[in-house]
Amino acid sequence: MEISWIEWLAVLAGLLCVWFTIRENIWCWPLGLVQVSLYVWIFYNAKLYSDFLLHIVYIFLQFYGWYSWLYGGKGHTELSIRRMSISGFLITLVLTLLATFLWGAGMERYTDASLPYWDAFTTMASLTAQWLLTRKKLDSWIFWISVDIVAIGVYFYKGLLPTAGLYAVFLFLASAGFWKWSRIRLNNKIEVSE
Repeated sequence: MEISWIEWLAVLAGLLCVWFTIRENIWCWPLGLVQVSLYVWIFYNAKLYSDFLLHIVYIFLQFYGWYSWLYGGKGHTELSIRRMSISGFLITLVLTLLATFLWGAGMERYTDASLPYWDAFTTMASLTAQWLLTRKKLDSWIFWISVDIVAIGVYFYKGLLPTAGLYAVFLFLASAGFWKWSRIRLNNKIEVSE
């Protein structure tokens, strides 16, 4: 598969998006909107249909996250970093894995999808991570780390080398994001939430 300038532009937008996310900077959302819009086209052409559909959903989540970070806190103020309860995290994990299996089975049976279960995992875990990120949950980084590990292999296998490289950088950035947000949360002594 030929590497296109569109993929390189999506990679750049993605890097900037995560960089701003780690810093809790609102510019992460418009940059994310550019990235996910470009990846709609890229993943459709690569026959990674779960990723294609995921990025369509991401378009809407970018707008929601943008609004949520600005007005989702108490009294419509900026949202602060919070952590899920252990039970909330475990329920979220089990639901993500169940959705992965069901989506992967559907993709395997009804489409010509490549790597349907691995693609389904990156899709379902990404949806979980993105939703948690829109609510500024520290736990979102844990899901992003797992997505990045799997995605590196999927995209390398599919010949999407810049995208595989992007996810390798995302893995590093997601780890850095988890530690930075953990420090911010501890410094602010923010409570656990569901």
